[in-house]
Amino acid sequence: MSLMLGKLYDALRAAEGIDETQAREAAEEVAGYESRLAHIEGDLTLLKWMVGTTVVLTIGLLWMVLRLGETVAAIAAKLGV
Repeated sequence: MSLMLGKLYDALRAAEGIDETQAREAAEEVAGYESRLAHIEGDLTLLKWMVGTTVVLTIGLLWMVLRLGETVAAIAAKLGV
């Protein structure tokens, strides 16, 4: 038996026209979706960290390129180029 949401199962069993098997299957299916959503949330958290790290590294590289440009300009000025 897979994971099942007990309150949903009880509510479905209390509803008219739904037998125990249907209620159990519906509760198990909803629990499966809940599990998939939790997995997606975990993936999104990982992606947020990856994007944040990429942004920080990109800003750092841009800063280094700008400093290198200033250094090259200073050397060119000393050489009179």
